[in-house]
Amino acid sequence: MSYIVVDVESDGPIPYKYSMVCFGAVVLEPSLSKTFYRKVKPVSETYDPEALAVSGFDRKDHEGFDEPKLVMELFADWVSQNSKGRPIFISDNPAFDWQWINWYFHT
Repeated sequence: MSYIVVDVESDGPIPYKYSMVCFGAVVLEPSLSKTFYRKVKPVSETYDPEALAVSGFDRKDHEGFDEPKLVMELFADWVSQNSKGRPIFISDNPAFDWQWINWYFHT
């Protein structure tokens, strides 16, 4: 089993109504060398400028990021290649971060 720490930035409080902006992941191991980071194009026209500002990007930047389907496929491949057994995702607010990863994987 591998522990993977995930951190998500978004442009609002909930998936679908708002969009994930970017996320990073690292396999919890001594070297911390297995990392993943991608920026994701919006899935909604609705956004909170203050929430988006936390990421350091503006809306024009956000609109130029990668398609969510591609990013999630790359992330799924990365998880498969960099974890042993069933991966366990952890974060510093799992209710927030995991809702985004979960929604994007299912969508």
